[in-house]
Amino acid sequence: MDSIFNLSHHDGNPRNSEGSFVRLNDGRILFVYTRYRGDSWHDHATADLAAKFSADNGRTWSSEDTILLQNDSLNVMSVSLLRLQDGRIALLHLRKSAFEGEGGGVDCRPWIHFSSDEAQSWSPAIDITKLPPSYLVVNNDRLIQLKNGRLAVPVSFHRFRNPNGEKFEIDSRSIAVYYLSDDGGQNWRESKDFVLPLSHKISTGYQEPGVIELSDGRLFSWFRTSDGAQHGSFSEDSGDTWGTPFRAHQFPSMSSPLSMKAHPETRELFAVWADIDPRWNITPQEGSWRRTPLVMARSTDDGKTWHAHRMLESEPDHGYYIAMLFTDDNALLLAYCCGGGKGSTVLQDLRIRRIEL
Repeated sequence: MDSIFNLSHHDGNPRNSEGSFVRLNDGRILFVYTRYRGDSWHDHATADLAAKFSADNGRTWSSEDTILLQNDSLNVMSVSLLRLQDGRIALLHLRKSAFEGEGGGVDCRPWIHFSSDEAQSWSPAIDITKLPPSYLVVNNDRLIQLKNGRLAVPVSFHRFRNPNGEKFEIDSRSIAVYYLSDDGGQNWRESKDFVLPLSHKISTGYQEPGVIELSDGRLFSWFRTSDGAQHGSFSEDSGDTWGTPFRAHQFPSMSSPLSMKAHPETRELFAVWADIDPRWNITPQEGSWRRTPLVMARSTDDGKTWHAHRMLESEPDHGYYIAMLFTDDNALLLAYCCGGGKGSTVLQDLRIRRIEL
C-alpha cells in the first residue's frame, strides 16, 4: 500500500505546487515546494518557498509550514534540490520580477543558492544566466550533477513578442538550452548548442526540458511538446553539443511534463509522466489539461525499452507535475500536482506518494 500525504489549497493558501526532495545528513528528508499566499494561484502570483520534513523515509510529514525563502519579487517557484559531490546542498528556483521601460513585462530566470549547514542557512543567490530581461523556464527537480562534477540546468527559452507595439508578451513556443558549471556552481555558461524543434508545426516548441546522465556517460534530454509525445536528444560531451532531436514514442503525452531518474544503486531508470496511450482507456476531461493518467515505467537498458508500466493516478479531470527521490529503504517518493475536478485547477493541490519498490 502506498503512503500518501496531501497538501491541499485553502483560503489564504490558493496553491501548493512544484517541489523537490533532498536527504539531510541526520537522516530526515527535506521537501521544498512553492506555497502561494493571498487569493491568486496563477504562476506570477505571490508565493514563498516552504519546507516539510520527514523522519521516517516519507511515510509521514511535519504538519507545520517552514518558510525557507521569503518572496522578494513577483513570484518564486519551481524548486530543485540537489546534494552535491562536495557535500553542500544546492537550491535552484525561478524568480519572476517586473521590468520597466519600453514594452515592460515579466522577467523569469533561474537563481541558485548553496547551503553548507544542512539547509539551516543559504548563500546569496547567483543569477546563473546574467542575461538582460528574459523569460527562461526551468521545471522543478531538474538540476543534475554529472559524474565528472559538472552541474547542468536544462532551460526553455521563450522569446518576448510585441504584437501590438505596446507591451511585451511571452511566446509560448520555446527552444531548449543548457547552462553548465564546472566550478561547483559559482560560474555558469550556456551550452554551445541549443535544441530547435523538429518542425515549426509543433506549436509548443520544446518546453520544460529535463536531462539525465546514462550509464555510458551520454546525456539524454527530453522535451514537452504538442506533438502527442515527448521529444528527445542526446549529448556525448556532457551537455555542450546536442544531436538531432527525435520523437520519443515511448512517452506518449500532450503538452505535459516527464520526469526521469536513475536508482542510485541499480541504475535502473524510472520515468513518470501523463501517458495518453489508449491502452489505459481514459479520456481526459476538461480541467485535466490532458495531463492524465499518471503512469510510471522502468528501464534496465538505459531507456532503450520500458516495462512494468503502472498507473498511479487515473482521475480523468485531474493533472500532474512530478518530483522524485529514492529512499534508503528501497522506496520511491513522488511529489506531484494533483488538482483538477470541481473547485480547483491542476496546479493548486500537491500530493506526496511513497511507493515500495
